[in-house]
Amino acid sequence: VFIERLWWSVKYQDVYLKAYGSIAEARNGLREYFEFYNRRRHQSLDRRTPDDVYWNTLPPREVAA
Repeated sequence: VFIERLWWSVKYQDVYLKAYGSIAEARNGLREYFEFYNRRRHQSLDRRTPDDVYWNTLPPREVAA
């Protein structure tokens, strides 16, 4: 379900609005959109960003002594 929602957002909030004219434009535009998407707060994540959720749920790494 999460992935379906993500692709809905990509299509309706970016691709359909911008109608990219080339592969290069689409690549750059989508890169910018995903940066925006991963740094904005999401209601479904308790008003946290996907970056915050991901980086704060990784298991701690042990440091070599």
